[in-house]
Amino acid sequence: MSGRFAPRPTRTSVRGGDARIPPARTAPALTPSLTRRYAPPTPLDVGLTLGPLRRGPGDPTFQTTDGSVWRTCRTPEGPGTLRTTAFAAEGEVRAEAWGPGAEWLLDRLPALLGAEDDPDVFTPRHRLLAAAHRRCPGLRLARTGLVLESLIPTILEQKVTTDEAYRAWRLLVRRYGEPAPGPNPRLHVMPEPRTWATIPSWEWHRAGVDNKRASTILRVVRVARRMEEAAAMAPEQAQERLELIPGIGPWSSAETVQRSHGAPDAVSVGDYHLPSIVGYALAGDRDADDAAMLELLEPYAGQRHRAARLILLSGRTPPRRAPRMTPGNIGAL
Repeated sequence: MSGRFAPRPTRTSVRGGDARIPPARTAPALTPSLTRRYAPPTPLDVGLTLGPLRRGPGDPTFQTTDGSVWRTCRTPEGPGTLRTTAFAAEGEVRAEAWGPGAEWLLDRLPALLGAEDDPDVFTPRHRLLAAAHRRCPGLRLARTGLVLESLIPTILEQKVTTDEAYRAWRLLVRRYGEPAPGPNPRLHVMPEPRTWATIPSWEWHRAGVDNKRASTILRVVRVARRMEEAAAMAPEQAQERLELIPGIGPWSSAETVQRSHGAPDAVSVGDYHLPSIVGYALAGDRDADDAAMLELLEPYAGQRHRAARLILLSGRTPPRRAPRMTPGNIGAL
């Protein structure tokens, strides 16, 4: 029976980008302002590629439905909504976009879907990675070309559980963002920098965001233009610029450039769970630290982020030794 059924998503595989796209029932009649077709040169799994851009199942900026991936962005041209649908039989992806940022989103569709990523460079050296690589032939590393949309939710994820961070992102975007352009009423666009800077302290508190993380976000949005300039830099240089902001370290900068740049070698050093997951998957060492993780990933230099994602998608995690951490709620204090 082994191998006959696809494994169900777990917390670990979802973090690796396992965004299952429900099949289309009756596609809604849409009147998009702009459309574009893209024929990827190699097999492409849109759900796996765009999955890391989702911040939890209730993310108001990301939705999978009717065989499509919907996402909203605040582009340099303004807010925009992008609907991406893969047609495997025809070997193409069709995209529809709405709003002032529609043209900007469609122009960067190939990069978003991993056209600048070369998975053939990756050579598995462990049986687990070879199996995961074989099961995910359509995995590509997405490049959004936008920094703040990845950096702000990453800051919210610092030092808290993912459920707490996803809740904060969901509440703040729905309250201070704006309804997304287009026909999907469930989507919102993240707030613009000026709006982030005017959120009252008690609203951060109600969303469960402590003063340290809120202050880091305020420092970021004050230099929003300089942050977005990092999208045109090499990933290493972009990380250096992001880390000039107090409160942003190697983990936050790596998690950002993985999405904004599609950086194949950006490792999330300082992660609470990743070292033990990598250590257990590759060496049976559930107590591995950052140094041990980097040593195990050394054979994949240049592709360490891809290796880590494949490990997460494999779902192989160390057995639990204690109950799951209880989320805090500083908003109730």
